[in-house]
Amino acid sequence: MNANIHPLPQATGRIDPNPGLIVASARAVIDNEAKALLALHPRIDATFVAACRTMLACPGRVVTTGMGKSGHIARKIAATLASTGTPSFYVHSGEASHGDLGMITEHDVVLALSNSGETDEVLTIVPVIKRQGNALIAMTGRPESTLARLADIHLDVAVEEEACPLGLAPTTSTTAALVMGDALAVAMLEARGFTSQDFARSHPAGSLGRRLLLHISDIMHAGEEIPRVGQHATLSQAVMEMSHKRLGMTAVVDDDNRLLGVFTDGDLRRTMDDPSADLRSTPVMDVMNRQPKSIGPERLAVEAARMMEEHKISAVIVVDDEQHVVGALNIHDLLRARVV
Repeated sequence: MNANIHPLPQATGRIDPNPGLIVASARAVIDNEAKALLALHPRIDATFVAACRTMLACPGRVVTTGMGKSGHIARKIAATLASTGTPSFYVHSGEASHGDLGMITEHDVVLALSNSGETDEVLTIVPVIKRQGNALIAMTGRPESTLARLADIHLDVAVEEEACPLGLAPTTSTTAALVMGDALAVAMLEARGFTSQDFARSHPAGSLGRRLLLHISDIMHAGEEIPRVGQHATLSQAVMEMSHKRLGMTAVVDDDNRLLGVFTDGDLRRTMDDPSADLRSTPVMDVMNRQPKSIGPERLAVEAARMMEEHKISAVIVVDDEQHVVGALNIHDLLRARVV
């Protein structure tokens, strides 16, 4: 046995819980938390509106802070705010009093989370925040707590009981705080008129970002990579161009590089079925598609994918407003760009 691999400790007793009890316990948690979330409805009131307005008017960032499980929720709220149009970041309350308070400027709004409202690390930094002039929004489960009283705006996320049967582990309380944070983010998203394009700009690596930000000009073949032949080319010259450029087609252009038609692999197969066709002498103009599908370089790549799917084609020529050929792309280019 490898000396670096340690055997698992032996169990001291066999645990074989009743499946019915497991299901009942899990469902009780869901029922508990669902009830607590419904109880938040009447608390979306003028105070909630004031919190949104304060954050919307903030010239800086919304800085979230908290400790323990509240800190984890605060971090997630900051991430959600940032991705939905509200500049935000998280500061660990414990680290804040050891230098990280310098990250908070006078232009920022602070959103502090503490279920008890008495968390020492959070209360320690409140005087500094107040002295600097930051607006302080508190989210607690105790409206009478110290943090709630010191805050400019207090959001009540109190729950009747935790889902934990011991009443100790933060469960329902953290869910309520998380949902209140989501409610703030979405309400401000809609107030800002935040769009899917705005969302894509903050998620450029995601599938939505690629779909909404990637233009045809970003992925098309251009310059010498474009398969094209002149209007006087023969069928054999078109086949050579297709083979060399490897896009499964070639554009046929006039002397000013304007698109006249497209000759594809499919057209070649149909031509080969004609016994009278002569590869060496047949003009490509006689066998090309004179009504090819084309698209502009400024269009979104996802539009090219939609066009290919709708018309059951695997490649498309890219043209400018005057029908000059400026690029080409096929389904493999869209696959490599992860658009489809």
